[in-house]
Amino acid sequence: MDRQVSAIRSALVVTNRLSGAGKGHDTATTAIARLAERGVEVTEVRAPSAGESVRLVRDSLANPDPAARPDAVVCVGGDGLICVILEAVAQTGVPLALVPSGTGNDLARALGIPTDDPAAAVDVVLAGRRKVMDLGRIESPAPDFTPMWFATVTGTGFDARVTLRANSMSWPKGRLRYTFAALAEITGGFTVPYRIELSGVAEGALDNPPGDGVVETDAVMVAVGNTRTYGGGMLICPDAEMDDGLLDLTVVGAVPRLEMLRLLPALSAGKRIDHPAVAQYRAAAVTLTAPGAPATADGEPAGTLPITLRVVPAALTVLVP
Repeated sequence: MDRQVSAIRSALVVTNRLSGAGKGHDTATTAIARLAERGVEVTEVRAPSAGESVRLVRDSLANPDPAARPDAVVCVGGDGLICVILEAVAQTGVPLALVPSGTGNDLARALGIPTDDPAAAVDVVLAGRRKVMDLGRIESPAPDFTPMWFATVTGTGFDARVTLRANSMSWPKGRLRYTFAALAEITGGFTVPYRIELSGVAEGALDNPPGDGVVETDAVMVAVGNTRTYGGGMLICPDAEMDDGLLDLTVVGAVPRLEMLRLLPALSAGKRIDHPAVAQYRAAAVTLTAPGAPATADGEPAGTLPITLRVVPAALTVLVP
């Protein structure tokens, strides 16, 4: 896809100075200083809550004076902060830029943005190269559920439980938390019956049926990807493309606990999982139903099943190398 270039003269910088085991503060300071040094007018949003962050970004983008609106929204944090800010920037056409300071930084990895060099990430912002990508949208019949966007992967079942447990742990730091969380979760409830309703199926792709339909299977987990990785590089949806108008599903079937323990290291190392119990599908929308199974989107809580996930083509503009 062609990438348009336009100068970035003003930026709304949304920061999570507690992200990345504490490196968020230094990353935000470096990013804001470098933008200012290069002549960018910077406004920082350091809101006390997710809802307040979304409100402040929306208000800025809706300013009745076009000259007062930012040329870009810059997110200094991890995938969780990005997921929050999507509620304000999706479908606006205003580009989202990333200066990664989280633990996983999977969207930044997918876009080719440096994850360990804030200055280089800011240079991507300054270059102003735009790309348009799809987003996923999650809906639920639960009365207290607010529809939400996701940019990378929605996990359900075992991997969602692992993510939720890891998010609640203060030790160990970094990706090792996910390993400890997985070992804890693998001893509990494991396989559940899933109902997978596929719509807008890409015929002839992966393990897809010949048309829209229903797959009923016992499974450990089902992951739905707009991009390929989650959890800091785990290759869960290895064939996903962020601009093809489709979502990729990876279904890990009823494998024994010991077999799952063998699969986890390969997944953690970013390797493709080739296993008879693993199936992959590609569709524009999917409804997942499984008793008591939780969901996480971009590493953030996304309720419990049933949920419906739909791709929204060209929903987000991002700044890329």
